[in-house]
Amino acid sequence: MVKGLLFGMIGLVVSTTALSQHLPAYELEREMPVFLDQLKKELTYPMAWGNSPVKNFKKWRRQARAALLDAMLAPPPYTTDYKTEVIAEEQREGYRAKKLCFNLTGYSRVNAYVLIPNGEGPFPAVVLLHDHGGHYTIGKEKMIRPFGVDKTVLDDSDNWAANCYGGQYVGDYLAAHGYVVISVDALYWGERGRKEGADGSKYADNAGNFMMLGRSLSAFMNYEDMYTTDYLATLPEVDAKRIACMGFSMGGYRAWMLSALSDKIQVGAAICWMNTTDCQFSWEYGRERGGFANMLPGIRRYLDYPHIASIACPKPMLFLNGEHDKLFPPVGVRDAFAEMHKVWESRSAGDRLVTELWDMPHDCGKKVQAKILDFLNKWL
Repeated sequence: MVKGLLFGMIGLVVSTTALSQHLPAYELEREMPVFLDQLKKELTYPMAWGNSPVKNFKKWRRQARAALLDAMLAPPPYTTDYKTEVIAEEQREGYRAKKLCFNLTGYSRVNAYVLIPNGEGPFPAVVLLHDHGGHYTIGKEKMIRPFGVDKTVLDDSDNWAANCYGGQYVGDYLAAHGYVVISVDALYWGERGRKEGADGSKYADNAGNFMMLGRSLSAFMNYEDMYTTDYLATLPEVDAKRIACMGFSMGGYRAWMLSALSDKIQVGAAICWMNTTDCQFSWEYGRERGGFANMLPGIRRYLDYPHIASIACPKPMLFLNGEHDKLFPPVGVRDAFAEMHKVWESRSAGDRLVTELWDMPHDCGKKVQAKILDFLNKWL
């Protein structure tokens, strides 16, 4: 009996050893599951235009937008009780700069920079959507040169403009050419950051806490961009029928999301943010995965990035990316552009979608800004 028990124990050890030799020592690699390719095969995007059984385009847009809003979870409470205050003003060359404070949502009272051209309005207007950049101490100040701030903030803003925008604030550039512009900090940036101070490592913690509360921090940004647009449309200097949006990097993502979500946006310009999930999450090209800054729970069951952007069709849209952009490989960008062109062309609106890959890195310099201005002048 003892001998039989001993052989049984030896057999168990041998079996366990053999089993362990057939099991991998891990199931995660480079922050992705080892079964990534299997997961991607399951992403069929059944609600994309052309995949969806719905053939009426207006009906498809309604359904796709509804699915997008559902994935964005509950919105912050909407308000039109703005209670606007003018904090500061200054005259610049060809336009006035204002720092305003207003109720953006039922939760948040925020500061904003607004630039207004000299002369008789109403003027066309642009919602400026700032980037991420892993730089949280400033937000709206990346788009419009601040004033009435301490030297630390001004130097921070000037350095950011020099590094990412060719030394030219895009908001000031557009205002000097006849556009009212507005920029507000996204939640977690600038004057809407952490009491404890800026710390990018805590962004995921905050996003996770939002999820536990049934909300999406990323979607709050998109909802607030919609609310900012609605606020902008109420300003007496603004022609509410001629409102556009533009952004660079995360701001580019915000721009095509806003164009897809808001009927008040007539024209959009998205710089250096477009991709496909297939490329974004790939062993070969995977680089910019974005994390919680562009994560909407469950949306991949229905739509990929270019499909969401296509909800904006047939609006005029400009997409520029860089051939040397390490965050967005050209192979993924080209595939995404091709998907969008199918949609605009199906609506006989191919001339309204401009997609270009430039010989540049991740950048929104003076030549890019000139292209944006030309596009706005043509369509707005």
